[in-house]
Amino acid sequence: MEIVLKQRQLNINQLAKLMGLKSNAVLYEFKHGKIKRPSFELMERIADALDVSMDSFRQNNTGDEDA
Repeated sequence: MEIVLKQRQLNINQLAKLMGLKSNAVLYEFKHGKIKRPSFELMERIADALDVSMDSFRQNNTGDEDA
């Protein structure tokens, strides 16, 4: 998520607005590891708001997209 946010020059507040959330609290908690197992619905809403496939969240964080 963080990579896509940087690519799109968005922050958590802007993503929350795109998702139609009243608060960025759930995104903040997710970003900072307080939500260890996010719901499918949350991941789907993030992917939809960022216009990316949910598969993009499966890639490891090393930048190796073939992994």
